Amino acid sequence: MLLRYLKTPHKRGRKPFQLAALLVSLTVAGVTLAQPSQPELPRQMAWTAYNLGTTGYNQAVAIGAMLREKYNVTLRVIPGQNDVSRLLPLKTGRVDFTANGVATYFAQEGMFQFAAQQWGPQPLRLLMTSNGLSNQGVAVAADTGVTSFAELRGRRVPYVRAAPALNVSIEAHLACGGLTWDDVVRVDFPGYDAKWNGIINGDVDVGFGTTVSGPPFRLEASPRGIRWLPVPHDDEECWQHLQAIGPYFTPHIATRGAGISDDNPHEGGTYPYPLLTTLATQDSDLAYSLTRAINENYDDYKDSDPGAIGWALESQVFQWVVPYHEGAVAYWREIGVWTDEIEAHNQSLIQRQGVLATAWTEVTARGIRDADDFVEAWEALRAQRLEEAGFDPVWR
Repeated sequence: MLLRYLKTPHKRGRKPFQLAALLVSLTVAGVTLAQPSQPELPRQMAWTAYNLGTTGYNQAVAIGAMLREKYNVTLRVIPGQNDVSRLLPLKTGRVDFTANGVATYFAQEGMFQFAAQQWGPQPLRLLMTSNGLSNQGVAVAADTGVTSFAELRGRRVPYVRAAPALNVSIEAHLACGGLTWDDVVRVDFPGYDAKWNGIINGDVDVGFGTTVSGPPFRLEASPRGIRWLPVPHDDEECWQHLQAIGPYFTPHIATRGAGISDDNPHEGGTYPYPLLTTLATQDSDLAYSLTRAINENYDDYKDSDPGAIGWALESQVFQWVVPYHEGAVAYWREIGVWTDEIEAHNQSLIQRQGVLATAWTEVTARGIRDADDFVEAWEALRAQRLEEAGFDPVWR
């Protein structure tokens, strides 16, 4: 009975002093107390992640190895070429979680690829995220001689189909240099890995990604070499333009990545990656247990990939742009890191999702058949309803 009580903290109604009294009474009665039970996890799980060889995929596989060793769980990690292919299996119930990127935010907002009638704003939740010593930045082939974003004018820039997380982020960095897509030569690619191969093969000159991902290391080792373009933290105008398009970026100094070290850091920006994402409807027991298992066994996978150190407890960012799942919140509150301030922020994000859901119901009821007309109507109504509720629409 006590073990069942300990392993379901999110269902507890008792206060801490009541638990203490229970423990004392059992001790006095001569009962030997066992350690809290292990997290209860299913024998099989499936996640989506970025392509093979990316840091997001590698970290998911490493966590899967830990789950197999510690809990006899078989984790199937399904690589996805783009944002839609990673989130669609979650939306349709084919996978339980996704080790996703910032597209989690775009899907929550129902924007870009997710403004289509078959998508709309998604009720997504986080369990935890990876926040390492890397950056999310723009790299150029070193042989181009480019050293700033303004110098990308007229250069060949990749555009990954169905991947707004990549395309909006590179657009935000172009804005830092006063450029738009109209100022560069857009070259389309089917996926993240293909884009980096395009740089190596000389088809494009630049790419966006995490500094510790596998493809940038391949570019570094190629004859072209690699150079990460700086986003100076004291350049207020640059950051104003960048965050107007990518509000999820924050200034950060990277000391890990291709061509990056403690002696050669990169001054740029970043956001959590990967983000362990699920739906709001996900079972709270599972969300609690998985969060607990990943946190308690951090030492077992932290050295598996240069970015895996980002899962450390002290690296968690609880006040970002997507809310946390109630099961994960129960665990974070249980170990004392979830504060009233964080809870207020989380509830505000959940309220934002509610406004978006209501607006989506309103626009779909109009029966607009033309796809372009529907997107235009949705984007206008979305911005209006968010502003009325006191939220920043970000994109109009």
